[in-house]
Amino acid sequence: MKIVIRTCLAVAAALTALPVAAQISDGVVKLGVINDQSGPYSSLTGPGAVLAAKIAVEDLKPQLGDIKVEMLTADHQNKPDVGSAIVKRWFDVEKIDAVVDVSNSSVALAVQSLIRERNKVALYGIVGTTELTGRQCAATGFSWVHDAYALVSGPTKTLTRGASDTWYFVGADFEFGKNMVKVAKTLVADHGGRTLGEIFHPMSELDYSSYLLQAKSSQATFVAFANAGSQLVNTMKQWQEFGMQDGRQKPIATLLSIADVHAAGLDVMQGLTATTAWYWNLNDDTRAFAHRFFERFKAMPTESQAGMYSAVTHYLKAVIATRSDATDTVVRWMRATPVNDMFARNARLREDGKLAHDFLLVSVKSKAESKAPWDYYRIDAVVPASDAFLPLDASDCPLVAGAAKSR
Repeated sequence: MKIVIRTCLAVAAALTALPVAAQISDGVVKLGVINDQSGPYSSLTGPGAVLAAKIAVEDLKPQLGDIKVEMLTADHQNKPDVGSAIVKRWFDVEKIDAVVDVSNSSVALAVQSLIRERNKVALYGIVGTTELTGRQCAATGFSWVHDAYALVSGPTKTLTRGASDTWYFVGADFEFGKNMVKVAKTLVADHGGRTLGEIFHPMSELDYSSYLLQAKSSQATFVAFANAGSQLVNTMKQWQEFGMQDGRQKPIATLLSIADVHAAGLDVMQGLTATTAWYWNLNDDTRAFAHRFFERFKAMPTESQAGMYSAVTHYLKAVIATRSDATDTVVRWMRATPVNDMFARNARLREDGKLAHDFLLVSVKSKAESKAPWDYYRIDAVVPASDAFLPLDASDCPLVAGAAKSR
């Protein structure tokens, strides 16, 4: 009996002494960062998001110990079929554990179907469509940075005070732009305002003159742009060329990145109002991360790039804490543990997959107001998570509906 007991204890000790990596499938944690690497949204996400994810891995190296982390990258070219094919190959051949960023609504919806089928994790960045955490939500898909509701709730709720406040929308003609305009129009109506018109342009558009002239002729109080990246930059350059900076109409960006402001310059972008999930110059923690990022990228991080650092950090902390990369195990830890880092404070993953965090309502400074390079935003208000996101009781995510029925 003593021999048996000693043998069992020896086996138990040996198992306990196994390296953490032995608990990891295939002996490695694999992440796949896919986004727009060279198109209109590459400055918002692109190579900068890849770098942010790498910095997250580097920062956690002491805690990771002998857990090996590998990272693949790809450009989906803003095409759902291209993105879907890449991610499918990653899952089936490369055996990746989590998809990171995506940052295109149409591609994200395609990826969402794949993670649901294969029980994998997706950490989405600047995906606008509310469908991702609405009717097409997934238990393992997480919207980290924003969605259309969060982006438009700040300006529409703050600026619309009655029927005299009118809106005209110029949007990109794909899932992101259409969803953004749809949500914004609903919020404008809910706060007593009126929408005077909407028009959509192709993704590849370079000449926005006809769209801006229609917006101008509408005489709407606010002209909101449901586009981003180089599209928004070109729109605002032509806004200035047409003399629309005369103050008669106020420009609103439903998705503004500091990279956009830097590309166009303060003379072009000054006065533009938007909601953002993060700003590098907010506090000591955001500045510390931003300066580290700047040293390697020569540009300040966007909200999406900062968000991907946060998302990858939270995912890997779950791997470290649970000594596993099994999807269900990791997801349980992620959902149960609040996010506390330079991107978000005391933020939690909701049942629908949204990371509920505060937002900032900002306006672009003039040259006279800006005190240093990249000092581009004036913070007008903090939009608390409770106001920024669609209330859970209004969600059409099946995961929330099931939970609500059980309460």
